[in-house]
Amino acid sequence: MRFTKFGLTTLRDTPSEAEIVSHQLMLRAGLIRRLASGLFTWMPLGLRVLRKVERIVREEMDRAGALELMMPAVQPAELWQETGRWDKYGNLLLRMRDRHDREFCFGPTHEEVITDIARRELRSYKQLPVNFYQIQTKFRDEIRPRFGVMRAREFTMKDAYSFDLDQDGLDKSYQVMHAAYTAIFERLGLKFRVVDADSGEIGGSRSQEFHVLADSGEDAIAWCDEDDFASNVETAATSGLDGAPAAPAQELDKVSTPNTKTIEQLAEFLSIQPEQTLKTLIVEGDEQPIALALRGDHELNAIKAAKLPGVASPLTMADPATIVKVTGCKPGYAGPIGLDIPVYYDHATKLMSDFVAGANETDMHLTGVNFGRDIDTPETVDLRNVVEGDPTPGGKGTLSIARGIEVGHIFQLGTSYSEAMNATIQDQDGNDITMLMGCYGIGVTRIVGAAIEQNHDERGIIWPEPLTPFDVVLIPINMHRSEPLREAAEALYAELTDLGLDVLFDDRDARPGVKFADAELIGIPHRLVISDRGLEAGELEYRHRRDEDARMMKRDDALNMLTGS
Repeated sequence: MRFTKFGLTTLRDTPSEAEIVSHQLMLRAGLIRRLASGLFTWMPLGLRVLRKVERIVREEMDRAGALELMMPAVQPAELWQETGRWDKYGNLLLRMRDRHDREFCFGPTHEEVITDIARRELRSYKQLPVNFYQIQTKFRDEIRPRFGVMRAREFTMKDAYSFDLDQDGLDKSYQVMHAAYTAIFERLGLKFRVVDADSGEIGGSRSQEFHVLADSGEDAIAWCDEDDFASNVETAATSGLDGAPAAPAQELDKVSTPNTKTIEQLAEFLSIQPEQTLKTLIVEGDEQPIALALRGDHELNAIKAAKLPGVASPLTMADPATIVKVTGCKPGYAGPIGLDIPVYYDHATKLMSDFVAGANETDMHLTGVNFGRDIDTPETVDLRNVVEGDPTPGGKGTLSIARGIEVGHIFQLGTSYSEAMNATIQDQDGNDITMLMGCYGIGVTRIVGAAIEQNHDERGIIWPEPLTPFDVVLIPINMHRSEPLREAAEALYAELTDLGLDVLFDDRDARPGVKFADAELIGIPHRLVISDRGLEAGELEYRHRRDEDARMMKRDDALNMLTGS
């Protein structure tokens, strides 16, 4: 492809709306252009990368025995009402009405549609197991679209859905998809981890996420190779602690702590560490407010808390009026002593002694608080996110925390959709059996952004070779001033193309520095430079995108290296 015919426009400056590296580089390199909030046009360069992702995903899904179909992007409300998700999904659904005033939505996912297909098309157990998949556009009306294609409203997704007769069959289908996803991300050349996860809005009994590792990742991943453990921080469990707290060394005292509504402010005011404080959070309950107590330096896990008896789900913090009613003070000064509502204590609070807690009086805290003396020793529960250094659930090591970008998610849905939509099949005895389902999603467009987040430097993108839009960029120096060089460059371009390489021929009448900068920004792995001096010596200048320095190579040696011959 000739640069002058490709319609590629690069940007020197970073657009102000781009917050993260992938968004910045995708705009600067001309992969995408913004149409509206969360909506992007994939330009020719970006589409080349996207199609490579799709090809690898499609090949591995086909190899796993899945059947490709294409479902409508626009879905009738009636299907979503059958499962109760028309109301549950809320404002993420882009809803619309047709000319007959019938309600539809632009599908963010396709569980209802595929279940409707299954109940119409599948009749006998002999048709199972079966797995249908598609690569298609989705739309989720995000409140705040951001980070470019990482959290766009419209995106391309591969979603697959398996149907089985029993749990053993579902387990096998799930493992087949686990293996297929592993192969996909290995072929894409990305560093990734598979972690246990919460099923969220999709539902189901088991789910795992595939995360591309990147410092900019939104998700925190807890892992330990010694224990063969990896989990999203949201679902990683903490355990009860052995032993007893140290004996009290302080007397209980009430102290004035004005304007210390946060743990950080309190610790600074009292010249103590956050882990010496106990924070008490008031949340909504099914029948009455509930208090959650955890160490001041720890973070509440909303998913864990919402599963506790009596706590409202999804977890909702109590409003200021409720806090005043149950504690007698403004928010920020609640404590467990004297509270007349249920209190759950996190496991890590068990060994605390001489700690600071709210006094249930505005601008006041209690110091020297101890369990067994000032307040009953509680039973503890798992309330918090794990942190670096926590023991693994198996007890064979300690946890490390890494950042990850979720690019794939596999679920065991069970019968949550098939039962609601009466998707049954006859078993070998003629009995109607509700089919068990699995759901398997990959964010195709998100993979492109995640690959850039993992592979870049200060000069631009560094594509893993399976994703690169071109194999080689060919840069002639001052070709428009030298007829012999122009002819040699044209001949080399033709030869590289005949050898099966996808070449971007930078035939622009531009300064070498401009060409080099664009080549590095775009991130093509192999760069060949042809010049008059090199032509005389029968050499080409070669540089890999990951290398710091270029080197001169004989023309034939360079071609043999590029073709692996």
